[in-house]
Amino acid sequence: MGSRDLKRKFQDKKARIGVIGLGYVGLPLIEAFNDKDFDTLGCDIDPVKVKGLNKGRSPIKIIADPRVKAMVASGRFAATTDFAQLKTCDAIIICVPTPLTRHREPDISYVVETGRTVARHLRKGQLVVLESTTYPGTTVEDLKPVLEASGLKSGRDFFLAYSPEREDPGNPSYGTRVIPKVVGGDGKAARDLAMAMYGQVVVATVPVSSTQTAEAVKLTENIFRAVNIALVNELKVIFTKMGIDIWEVIEAAKSKPFGYMPFYPGPGLGGHCIPIDPFYLTWKAREFGVATRFIELAGEVNQVMPDYVVGMLADALDRRFAKGLNGARILILGLAYKKNVDDIRESPAFRLIELLHERQAEVAYYDPYVPVIPRTREHAALAGIRSVKWSPRSFARYDAVLICTDHDKVDYEAAVRHAKLVVDSRNATKAVKSGRERIILA
Repeated sequence: MGSRDLKRKFQDKKARIGVIGLGYVGLPLIEAFNDKDFDTLGCDIDPVKVKGLNKGRSPIKIIADPRVKAMVASGRFAATTDFAQLKTCDAIIICVPTPLTRHREPDISYVVETGRTVARHLRKGQLVVLESTTYPGTTVEDLKPVLEASGLKSGRDFFLAYSPEREDPGNPSYGTRVIPKVVGGDGKAARDLAMAMYGQVVVATVPVSSTQTAEAVKLTENIFRAVNIALVNELKVIFTKMGIDIWEVIEAAKSKPFGYMPFYPGPGLGGHCIPIDPFYLTWKAREFGVATRFIELAGEVNQVMPDYVVGMLADALDRRFAKGLNGARILILGLAYKKNVDDIRESPAFRLIELLHERQAEVAYYDPYVPVIPRTREHAALAGIRSVKWSPRSFARYDAVLICTDHDKVDYEAAVRHAKLVVDSRNATKAVKSGRERIILA
């Protein structure tokens, strides 16, 4: 099948779309194609997740079970661990993790291994798109050779493109369909095909000159956020020393209708992009002999924020109760990396727990979205620990309540009313009127 015939299949919605990785990126993408009457196939290595999806159970809270049941019932969606079924797809979209190693260097092993799997089932006339966030050059320098080991050539036998995911889990205003898709291809034909495909399901496509440019776009977006968050985190430390409320400063600064964009401090960075993406560019820049001093400085500021918050907590315990962290009972409110989601990837809460354990504190947590800590590579020792039940009256048993995530469904007024001390790293208690003498903004 040539590019012209494949493009027509996308435009006529007769193409079958395969998505590898059924998490916060892949599943919303499948939902978007399913809603536009495309036949979709979801591939994942987790048999429990696949079995659940085929029975109508969603692995992520941002897509409810009834929605998955409807997709399955439509006959246009099926999940599988059998990657040989990718042969039946006209497009294969790769949405796998790209974490950092322990040495803070890019780990694209998931991309490479997935590429090898795809190569075993690749056929002529398919479009392959990488969506995983990565450094410029990954698509053509790392993924392309793996795919071409199949004997097929990019641009001749199959088409290769890159389109960065832009998901913001839990954001009610910006779902997959209303976020423009940046698209770069290994050649014009690949870019045009990817635009024709995504153009059927998203509000707009934004073509760029190469896959490297598209990869750089995603890094730029998240480095912009990381740097500005680092700036406001540093301002928080400075203004707190001066007795100035950083949150009040930001609210007043927001009134300026130009030249200012609000960013908010917190206990550290979380999520699958912002804590990771800057290091991808820093690593790649070394290949060209370029120092990324500004980006690295921002990373240093953000990485020490959990230490700062624990320090504020220790000082507050000492001032209020002449008590140290050793033996103190601490309740963390919020384990997810951001409010109103169950996503714990790179959550600063885990670093806070580690620091508190190092200082011999007893730690429990409450999170309405995370009933139990799943097994992760970085925090395996915490797997299986369950959230305490919501019981503000029991909060008096703890020496302090530390707010790490500002979930909307938490009754912060009740928490403050019953807690001995509240250390708030998110300004979640801003609307609480009584008991403010027990609140420390960190």
